Amino acid sequence: MKKWMKKAIVLLMAIGMFISSGIGIFGVSSANADETDPTLQHIKKSGQLVVGTSAEYAPYEFHKTINGQDKIIGFDMDVARTIAKHLGVKLVVQDMSFDALLGAVKTGKIDMAIAGMTSTPERKKEVNFSTPYYNDKNVILTLKQNKNKFATLQQLQNAKLGAQVSSSQASLAGDLTSKPIVSVKRVTDMVTQLSQKKVDAVVVAQTTAKSYLDQSDQFAITKAVLPIKTGNAVSVVMNKNAPVLKEKVDGILKAHVIGAPLHRWQNKAIKQMNKKESFITQYAPYFIKGTEYSVGLAVIGVFFGIVLGVLFALMKMSSIKPLKWIAVAYIEAVRGVPLLIQVFIVYFGTQVIGIHVSSFLAGAIAMFLNSAAYVAEIIRSGIQAVPDGQTEAARSLGFTKNQTMRYMILPQAIKNILPALGNEFVTVIKEGSVVSVIGVGELTFQASVVQGASFKPFLPLVITAAIYFILTFGISRLLNLFEKKLHKSDKSFG
Repeated sequence: MKKWMKKAIVLLMAIGMFISSGIGIFGVSSANADETDPTLQHIKKSGQLVVGTSAEYAPYEFHKTINGQDKIIGFDMDVARTIAKHLGVKLVVQDMSFDALLGAVKTGKIDMAIAGMTSTPERKKEVNFSTPYYNDKNVILTLKQNKNKFATLQQLQNAKLGAQVSSSQASLAGDLTSKPIVSVKRVTDMVTQLSQKKVDAVVVAQTTAKSYLDQSDQFAITKAVLPIKTGNAVSVVMNKNAPVLKEKVDGILKAHVIGAPLHRWQNKAIKQMNKKESFITQYAPYFIKGTEYSVGLAVIGVFFGIVLGVLFALMKMSSIKPLKWIAVAYIEAVRGVPLLIQVFIVYFGTQVIGIHVSSFLAGAIAMFLNSAAYVAEIIRSGIQAVPDGQTEAARSLGFTKNQTMRYMILPQAIKNILPALGNEFVTVIKEGSVVSVIGVGELTFQASVVQGASFKPFLPLVITAAIYFILTFGISRLLNLFEKKLHKSDKSFG
């Protein structure tokens, strides 16, 4: 009897262990399925959290020179560092235009956006929003002399209002006035329009409005009580395929951000923002860096544009119809689409097909692809400007078609097209300002950085214009000297 009981007990224990182990296996599998998502997997695998922001929105996020180095600081950046720390990864911050952030999140160019962004019904259809970590009400910022002129909602109905494009403030401004609103990409541009009396008032978050009051006595916040349309609850923005990441971020925000920590970071950001230093000492490195980027983009754009342009020019002049059709289609398509759209297509399109490129590389690719179309036409016209007699003479001497092009036509064509290529270089330097929308730190981008950090909307533009003029005028003078030498060589030859 005892033996039977012992066997039964052993059997029951074995069955119990089997069932328990099975439950454990399924439980672990289920837990693993619930503990990750594609975005979180990518973050863990890469060991870094890529956060996109628009660093012109002090004291949320803004640029500052600290110990001789450019840093993006502000209380939003403290939030980002805290999230990265508790996820156990390194923080990488990408600065870009505010209206490019949602697209960057959706396409996976960045893992999340932290830029004082609020949730709206339209945005929630496209991306996930974390639990709000800060509530910042909207206010009306105007010139001090107009403080009482726009103190009520009724008075605002006939006001010309400004707001940042793609922001919740822009939607609110549209409901407040009967006039068309002025939407701009950057808050600094919006405040510049206000200071120049291009708009009567602007709708902006209270924290940002107060930062401008601390810097200048020309502004004031009116007493107008704005309706809460979508609220101004600031959240972290993530991809729709990141529910587990959202859950983790919500937990981090509740445990380590909301309340006393955020209040401490806000006070620190305001002190850093209001720290007074010499304008030249503080911001000269930004303009130098921007100039280097602008010239670098132009060199890359024109060099690779020439290489690709020569190819398309020869294809367009080819007697092989498929090659000619391809060249014509490319040239007409590129010249018919604005460079800004091409920049976005390259930046987001490469990510969609699984190729991750930096903002600088994406900007450079877009620049030389665009330049190639114009260079192709310059080269084609230069080649066709060479008299037909030169070709006939070369062929009569026994040169093949390729040899004629290489040794007779191209050398003469180069003399015709070099001035035009120089002008293309000048044009590309100026057009490089377009790539600032994806966060490439060229000259225009750095000017906006200085505007946001210094609260001086006009002076950085004057300095930037002067640098562009020096660059373009200097290159134009060099080209003129080179052209004169070419003409002298022609005369001496004759």
